[in-house]
Amino acid sequence: MKMIKGPAIFLAQFAGESAPFNSLDSICGWAASLGYEGVQIPTWDGRLFDLKKASESQDYADEVKGIAARHGLAISELSTHLQGQLVAVHPAYDEAFDGFAAPEVRGNAKARTEWAVDQVKRAILASRRLGLTVQATFSGALAWPYVYPWPQRPAGLIEAAFDELAKRWQPILDYADEHGIDLAYEIHPGEDLHDGVSYEMFLDRVKGHNRANLLYDPSHFVLQQLDYLDYIDIYHPRIKAFHVKDAEFNPTGRQGVYGGFQSWIDRAGRFRSLGDGQVDFGAIFSKLTQYDYASWAVLEWECALKHPEQGAREGAEFIKRHIIQVTEKTFDDFAASSTDDAANRKMLGLSGGANDN
Repeated sequence: MKMIKGPAIFLAQFAGESAPFNSLDSICGWAASLGYEGVQIPTWDGRLFDLKKASESQDYADEVKGIAARHGLAISELSTHLQGQLVAVHPAYDEAFDGFAAPEVRGNAKARTEWAVDQVKRAILASRRLGLTVQATFSGALAWPYVYPWPQRPAGLIEAAFDELAKRWQPILDYADEHGIDLAYEIHPGEDLHDGVSYEMFLDRVKGHNRANLLYDPSHFVLQQLDYLDYIDIYHPRIKAFHVKDAEFNPTGRQGVYGGFQSWIDRAGRFRSLGDGQVDFGAIFSKLTQYDYASWAVLEWECALKHPEQGAREGAEFIKRHIIQVTEKTFDDFAASSTDDAANRKMLGLSGGANDN
């Protein structure tokens, strides 16, 4: 069996204008001081990372690796969540998502999509320069406005949306394959790939592409009331990245899964800091270890109640406690006996007399 790596931390929720959160060097020093061993880097945040330079310059990529290494850290993955989101945007969300794009392509959906595709491809090149094998991303969404429809969806609408989604991602996946990088889609409400069935619809359309893989985050499944342990049993060969994030779901007579348009703190389903929610991480780490998941366990902090720095401080130790040091021996080895084929056949009644064929 293989051992999960970690703890690592996704830097996106912590980056800011003030030290130690405003440069890669200082935020790595902060993460290392808390006991983290890896960092997942958001490629859209220029305070921490220059994606264009990393895609074009091995010297810059080596410099980035060196900054992390000086603090005893590895880079777990690059993230293109925001750019992946922009590969496919329904017009209803044009205004909201324009803020994720470069200023020069805002207000132009076609140019924005082209920019997003280029960004994801640049991150593939940067990942290769950094010696990584996995990139974390989102799929984007064309069908999401119709997830719970009224009036009824017209026949063929969802099929057309997924056909187009696959058409946009197929060349990116092929490019990732050329460079030895797995794309790990975070299965997430708001994305067309939001559960196992929708992922399979996409996977069918990209012909089971070996680079169309998964980022596992159980918090989103708690909020959907999806069995997050059975999900591992089903999809473990495709799980290439892991966000360790907690959540709780406490429905009432007034609200349930959809949250009643309330703020996060007032929803039935809320993201929580590690250990404060309902996710059974002991079972999750056991299953991932059972299936030889050997990549990183990455804290993604999101909580409506707890301060992020407290969440990060507690999260490092929480992940450490849950990583299983895999055994190299069987627990009942002490009772093993020395046998050979003849002895085994004798124990089965297959040697000697009329039963010996």
